[in-house]
Amino acid sequence: MRIKKIISGVLAVTMAMSLMTGCGAESSDSKGSSDITGAKTTAGSDTKNKDNASGTKTTSGNGKTLVVYYSATGSTKAVAETIADTTGGDLFEIQPKDPYTDDDLDWTDDNSRVSKEHEDESLRDVELMTTKVDNWDSYDTVFIGYPIWWAIAAWPVNNFVKDIDFSGKTVIPFCTSVSSGIGESGQLLAKMAGTGDWQDGERFSSGVSATDVADWVKDLGYAK
Repeated sequence: MRIKKIISGVLAVTMAMSLMTGCGAESSDSKGSSDITGAKTTAGSDTKNKDNASGTKTTSGNGKTLVVYYSATGSTKAVAETIADTTGGDLFEIQPKDPYTDDDLDWTDDNSRVSKEHEDESLRDVELMTTKVDNWDSYDTVFIGYPIWWAIAAWPVNNFVKDIDFSGKTVIPFCTSVSSGIGESGQLLAKMAGTGDWQDGERFSSGVSATDVADWVKDLGYAK
């Protein structure tokens, strides 16, 4: 009987320790998941994040939608035009003062413009024709599109994002690429902007159909 009591005691202690260890691991994993989710959705000021948490949507315009885009080969332009048509929004094209030629965009050539800019970040300060948008204050929602270059947004977009105040606006990034995903490109732009309620973005293949793009806009609730 004494041996049975000792064995029972040992088993009880072992089970208790196992339960404690399991709870600790679950708590740690839960915190890790929360941290990762927060990193993906956090952008802009603390005030903006508090508004999101309470379900409050801060707006500054008149309910209008603007579709801003930079297109190197025409793929992003096609998607932007479909978004504008589906939302009833306006279009604004980001245009470098020194446009990229086909040779400039040849990423397989180490001496091409885009390859040199990729290697040297100081060369990515692309001067634009303008960053001024007429009636900017009238827009509540801004879609911003770009091709993916080396896993980030094509850098001609950078100076537009840095020059514009997105306060009070919902910003929805979208991109085009042959195979790369949208990655952290939207988050990086949100950090550059420092203002605005930046949402998760969407990646489209270079040959995406207008129907697929329109369906995405409808799912977001922005169709006219």
